Amino acid sequence: MLRLRHRYEATIGPAIRFLQNKDLTLAPRICHGRFLPEASRFDNVADLETAFGTMGLTDQARHLATLYLEDLADLVKETVGPQFGLSRYAESLAMSATHFDPLHDTLQAPPNLVDTLLLELLDELLAQQKPDVVGFTVPFPGNLYAALRLAQRIKQVSPGTLTIMGGGYPNTELRTLKEPRFFDYIDYLTLDDGEGPWLRILEALGVENKIIIERHAELAEPEDGVSQASLPNNPGGAVEMLRQAQHDHLLASLDTSQFQRTFLRNAAGAVEYVNHPHPDVPHTEVGTPDYSDLPLGDYLSVIEVLNPMHRLWSDGRWNKLTVAHGCYWKRCSFCDVTLDYIGRYETAPATLLVDRIEQIVAQTGQTGFHFVDEAAPPLALRDLAIELLKRQVSISWWGNIRFEKTFTPDLCRLLAASGCIAISGGLEVASDRLLALMEKGVTIAQVARVTQGFTQAGILVHAYLMYGFPTQTAQETIDALEVVRQLFDAGIVQSGYWHRFSMTAHSPVGKNPAKYQVAAIGPEPGPFAWNDLWHDDPLGADHEQFGPGLAKSLYNYMHGVALREPLSFWFDFKTPRPTVPRQLIGQALQAPNNRRSAEAKPDFAQPNRRLFWLGNAPALRREAGRKGPRAVLTCYEQAEDFELTTSEVIGAWLHELLTRLSRDYDAKVLLKEAAATFPTGAGAWEAFLESEPWQLLREKGLLLV
Repeated sequence: MLRLRHRYEATIGPAIRFLQNKDLTLAPRICHGRFLPEASRFDNVADLETAFGTMGLTDQARHLATLYLEDLADLVKETVGPQFGLSRYAESLAMSATHFDPLHDTLQAPPNLVDTLLLELLDELLAQQKPDVVGFTVPFPGNLYAALRLAQRIKQVSPGTLTIMGGGYPNTELRTLKEPRFFDYIDYLTLDDGEGPWLRILEALGVENKIIIERHAELAEPEDGVSQASLPNNPGGAVEMLRQAQHDHLLASLDTSQFQRTFLRNAAGAVEYVNHPHPDVPHTEVGTPDYSDLPLGDYLSVIEVLNPMHRLWSDGRWNKLTVAHGCYWKRCSFCDVTLDYIGRYETAPATLLVDRIEQIVAQTGQTGFHFVDEAAPPLALRDLAIELLKRQVSISWWGNIRFEKTFTPDLCRLLAASGCIAISGGLEVASDRLLALMEKGVTIAQVARVTQGFTQAGILVHAYLMYGFPTQTAQETIDALEVVRQLFDAGIVQSGYWHRFSMTAHSPVGKNPAKYQVAAIGPEPGPFAWNDLWHDDPLGADHEQFGPGLAKSLYNYMHGVALREPLSFWFDFKTPRPTVPRQLIGQALQAPNNRRSAEAKPDFAQPNRRLFWLGNAPALRREAGRKGPRAVLTCYEQAEDFELTTSEVIGAWLHELLTRLSRDYDAKVLLKEAAATFPTGAGAWEAFLESEPWQLLREKGLLLV
């Protein structure tokens, strides 16, 4: 790569512009012109023609340009610092970091080249914005070091600026924080939802304290003859001591008694947690995310791996929104259900959610949405879909769900009509015994039927898979793989990923490991982070050895490869034969007495379901028939028109019903209400629901939701 330095320098600018969607005409050169230099990331490049076809040049080029960037990232790791990564930086320093020493020691060392580049960008922002407060969100361990390095710089050049941190990493890892040196960098660490804690901090600042900040900022101007650039190199100098004194005075001037869920270092130098019992900001009042100042045109769209669901996470920019706060199920034993972001469940009306969607689309010009719920509630998604269709708001959206039976085939079709393109859900261990043990609330057969409903509606299905759950045996691991094989073979799951079970301090397993027949063996809690727990599973298999084979098999299954190979093919050690029936999923998908799904009931048994018509108002004409006048309804639809013929009286009734449903989305017509208006003398209602005209309408888009 170093020998090809000039070629890399000549191509990095064009490659970045291409990944920013600013120069898509470069795609043919990237694909066919040997435009990009190729290092080790290209060694095992997939069969691109199979993956992308002959016309998918832009996607193919995006994948190759992503490999090119990863080559460059590898070069940085080898020559500048081993901690570098494109999406995470110095992650190992924050992983299971029960003590702060490694992070603190690294932060006290001189900045490396990557640090220097970050600090230069920060200096520009500080000069432009002159902020009173800077907040850092740290969702993952790979974001912590850079946040602290930047906060350190703020303390050096702008001591009047308060630094605050929150996010997923503090919410799970730093709930027992006792390390005072952390507050050399961060003034306040807030937990859980940030709106309330931030409001309390900003209220404490107030007008008077804002004046104090401005006065301190003026006092902190460099002395005559002292350059701004030299200040970080004078940590023990008079200027630095003056700044520290001013900063300490600023913090001492704030009234912290009303703070909410906030860690700070008090006047005695000890870590203190202040949590005045203020009510949380309701989900309906948190407001709409504001993307107005983000340089949206500079973000990169990359395709790292040829996985259709992973692509949604990295290709393109998706507006983030939450349908409901927390999880409506909140029972899964492996999940952090004791924490606020999962345990406190609140919903918002669909009208408000669509208001927020319209505001974000107007602001960003982008109509892709990722609903980031732990598990979006099915009824809330139903109402959201109806509101989107009612207001003719065209978006594409995806999110996380539970594979529960409430997601009927009809509801899946409604969600697809509203713009749903993909869902991800937890199949986890694919074992009914273990699913019950982890209180997942679903069965394998139920998952199969729900995923079939989504697939038939044209929605991509991604399955979260887990191995290594407490007491999981080698037999159960192999049986789980057989279930996964059958799901892919049936074509009802298109994407998946195996995760190794991790016991966390805030999950039911972590709180009571003995109940799950495992023993927590460390690490001992320290003054800094504490979340991931080591554990001994005496009844379980050697989980570590299964990881590579599970990953390899899944990669092939996603591409329709080797679905008929024996499961032992994927492992380099002896494994048991699966005991799962080879027709387990096929039998679950068989629907006796039901044309669509064994999960659904016959229509006449669902009188309280709401009728929803995806089509347009039909045209009605009357014509003569052998047995008298008959009605013909013509439905003009997007893909193809269709007609249905019925009796004159039923035709008029259907025409009125479908016309009303197509024009009045507020008309919540229940099936039993439609039955009450069914023409007398037209025969039995139950018989009509089994008739050919009704079945045709149901197939074409008359839903019960």
